[in-house]
Amino acid sequence: MPTSVPPFPSRHWRALLLAVAVAVIIVLPFLLQRIAERREIEAASRVAHTLRVEGALSALLAAVRGMESAVILRGLEIDMPQATRERFDRNRAQVEPGLDEVERLTRDNPAQQVRLGAMRGLVRQRLALLQRIAAEPADVHAGLQRLVSELPLQVAVDEMIDAERAYLGERQADARRTHRQAVWAAWGSMIAQGLLLVWLARMALRAAMRRSVAERTSQRENARSAAVLDTVREPIVLVDEQLRVVMHNPAFGELFAVDRDARGQQLSALGNGAWANEDALRRLHDVLRRSRELWDYELHQHTADGIDRVMLVNARPMDLPDSDERVALITASDISAQKAGETHIRELNRQLQGKVEQVSDVNRELEAFSYSVSHDLRAPLRHISGFVGKLSRHLGDDLDDKGRHYLEVIGGSAKRMSALIDDLLVYSRLGRSAMRLQAVDIQSMVEETRAMLDADVAGEHPGHVVQWRIGPMPILVADENMLRQVWHNLMGNAVKYSARSEPARIEVEHRRNADGDHHFTVRDNGAGFDMQYAGKLFGVFQRLHAASEFSGTGIGLASVKRVVTRHNGSVWAEAAPGEGATFHFTLPANLDLKPASAP
Repeated sequence: MPTSVPPFPSRHWRALLLAVAVAVIIVLPFLLQRIAERREIEAASRVAHTLRVEGALSALLAAVRGMESAVILRGLEIDMPQATRERFDRNRAQVEPGLDEVERLTRDNPAQQVRLGAMRGLVRQRLALLQRIAAEPADVHAGLQRLVSELPLQVAVDEMIDAERAYLGERQADARRTHRQAVWAAWGSMIAQGLLLVWLARMALRAAMRRSVAERTSQRENARSAAVLDTVREPIVLVDEQLRVVMHNPAFGELFAVDRDARGQQLSALGNGAWANEDALRRLHDVLRRSRELWDYELHQHTADGIDRVMLVNARPMDLPDSDERVALITASDISAQKAGETHIRELNRQLQGKVEQVSDVNRELEAFSYSVSHDLRAPLRHISGFVGKLSRHLGDDLDDKGRHYLEVIGGSAKRMSALIDDLLVYSRLGRSAMRLQAVDIQSMVEETRAMLDADVAGEHPGHVVQWRIGPMPILVADENMLRQVWHNLMGNAVKYSARSEPARIEVEHRRNADGDHHFTVRDNGAGFDMQYAGKLFGVFQRLHAASEFSGTGIGLASVKRVVTRHNGSVWAEAAPGEGATFHFTLPANLDLKPASAP
């Protein structure tokens, strides 16, 4: 599998480009300058060479002229013969070396070599002619005439000098061109170096600014970290491999009575031996030497304030950014209050268990009482009702009005007692029985209750008109039997207490509150009640109307409150005498029927 090549950092690219720029701007002008200097030296050397060639040609021409003048003097007998001869020989001896010197100097120029060859032949001819003239002085004039007409040496010398001067002009032009190039290269190098220095200064300034910003940022972060560390109220301490303190926060110093910086001190020596626990020290050594972590270790300590505390100790190894030394970060949390709370909770649970057992005993007693009420008390009531009927049939027509009234009172009281027993059993069962939650269609439940109440009204009060207005109702998750008891009591009370209103108008509505709770309302236009007695309305056996005025046991609304309370709702009423009453109850939003999840 091929390995991926790590990307080249951008700072390395910048360094590489900077090195290339320095090489181009500094080294290249230096090389150009060296080339220009070398060309200038070569041009100067060529100029000197041309001058040496001219000098050699002039010396050669002077030697030939000296021979000619010696020959002329001898022919004219102006000079002494011996001196003239010596002068002739001396110049004659300079001619060949002069020709050799010119040949040596013009060896790199083929055209000059050709001219030199022609001039060498011309010089030798002149020398031969001069020697004959010197041997025969009488023919000096004819010989000189021939030298001038047939062997023009000056012309050959002038051609070579002109050629050398032409070469000199070219070389001087090349030298000037090279000098100009060197000057431009120097100026270009100076400008480029200036720009490079400006760019380097700008980069250095930016780097210095970034470094300054980084240093300030680092200082702020360090100050922030130190402030956070100093603000944390949990003791924090860093220890090295010998469990010596590297640093700590003020909370550690306050709890373990460290008056000054404890760096370098043994952890076990702090806090009056609060850390001198062999098991705890061994675990901390393992954290540092074996790179382990210590989690939620409970350590009992007697701190400097004289309080026995339970500390929850955590430790983990860490590396310091400015040191190769391994340290461990130790945090200690005081869980003494938590431990005390757990102990108190265990005690409360124990007490609660006892209370539960007591409540269980009470419930068993209530069950026994309910059984006794439902069986033992009903038998005497059945006897009373039965014997009242038998006594009434036995006396027959002999029973006067007063006796008949007494029997009716006894029979009515027995029936009322039976109804009270039934309502009490229902009320007790509503508080003790377990709730069976299921989806309940409130709309159907209200409609069924209304139909049943309409049937009762038609049988007991024919001709009485009840006008219902029932709004849309939701589907909730609740105990169906308990909610049915609520609607039966509330709607039944609305029908009962509006019996004297013609027509009776009863409204049943539902809405959602701002918090999402379900708000139900049952409103009638019946007798109503005084709101100053509203506090007694939902109590057992509490009635705001006389039994002769409206029948009832006074337990229905108490049952409503118990059911609504068990569903975590609330119930209240609003009314005015002769203006009807409005009963409200709410059920929480968590009773909403949740849609079934998709398979």
